Amino acid sequence: AMLESLSDVVDGFAVDQLTHCLQTATRAEQAGADDEVVVASLCHDIGKAVSVPNHPRIAAEILRPYVRAEVTEAILYHQDFQGRHYFHHFDMDPNLRDNYRDMPWFELAERFADEWDQTSFDPDYPTEPLAHFEPKVRAVFATPHQL
Repeated sequence: AMLESLSDVVDGFAVDQLTHCLQTATRAEQAGADDEVVVASLCHDIGKAVSVPNHPRIAAEILRPYVRAEVTEAILYHQDFQGRHYFHHFDMDPNLRDNYRDMPWFELAERFADEWDQTSFDPDYPTEPLAHFEPKVRAVFATPHQL
């Protein structure tokens, strides 16, 4: 239901946030990402249903018990990585990702931001529907890694 509610959030982009999340997950899946990364890609902006400024932390905390640590961290800091593409418009540092260069999850976060997230605002992209991802979502959320 939280994902579906993102269809009402456009934030000035060419697609709504549900479509953006579906495109991000579709790209991750097509690139061969494992199920935890695909589900995290699908849910990375789910926090926008509650709070746009806090959305990365909300998504990361929802995912934390169900995905490995590197996936959680990539989602938690995805906005800092995504900023490479637009922070300059807001007089913010577009190189914030460099602060994390030594982190073990840096490459995953960079790939997520640059190859899947940033490119997923295309109204003409052949996007998988939410139902396509349901088995992966159910499988990932079925068994917590940590409590």
